[in-house]
Amino acid sequence: MSKILSNEQLSRDFFQMKANCPNEARMGQFYMLRAWEAYPLLSRPLSVFDSDGGTVSFLYKVIGEGTKIFSTLKAGEEIALQGPFGGSFPEVSGKIALIGGGVGIAPLYLAARQLKAASPNCRVDLYLGFSDQELLTDCYRRVADSVTVKVGGFITDAVEPSGYDCLMACGPEPMMLALYKKCKKIGAEEKLYISLEKRMACGVGACLACSCGTVDGNKKVCKDGPVFKAKAVFEL
Repeated sequence: MSKILSNEQLSRDFFQMKANCPNEARMGQFYMLRAWEAYPLLSRPLSVFDSDGGTVSFLYKVIGEGTKIFSTLKAGEEIALQGPFGGSFPEVSGKIALIGGGVGIAPLYLAARQLKAASPNCRVDLYLGFSDQELLTDCYRRVADSVTVKVGGFITDAVEPSGYDCLMACGPEPMMLALYKKCKKIGAEEKLYISLEKRMACGVGACLACSCGTVDGNKKVCKDGPVFKAKAVFEL
């Protein structure tokens, strides 16, 4: 069990939780979280927002019973954390675009921070899309070279793929598909990586709850992902 250090409400339905947890989390990985005994049946997968080796943070949106329970937890209470699980975004240099929509912005903070730490001369541009209210933009500006924010519509409208060596995205599938089509139109589809969101039962590949189709056959989002080349998913 891990002790919760903070659980701050950022807006009507977005929260940020930080807990004690020694870890070596990488950008794009996730944890399975649980704060109950029997119900709900399944733990909840949440992307890692940030990690400093001794603590781990999560940005989450209250959607169902599990996240509603998370939102009631207080500093000093305990939560079960299993992870980090899954693969990470690629470690690249050059000019990089990180694109997130809604709660899909969550893994991009750690991504920006780790990319800049590994290659200080790389350029990281963040594109953050929100449906009604922007969140944590000042926080993101501290880890990126630029931050573009759009409230309403698709943040992908602001992205010009030809200007980047690599693009990484997380968010609603229609948003990521729109970005893929934009990349493919100019022959840049090989540069785009996406992080998929799926319901998960175990988080370690022991079940088939999070299976998804790819050009290489069915894959498990928890074990084979959650990061995939966009081409492998959208060219199926």
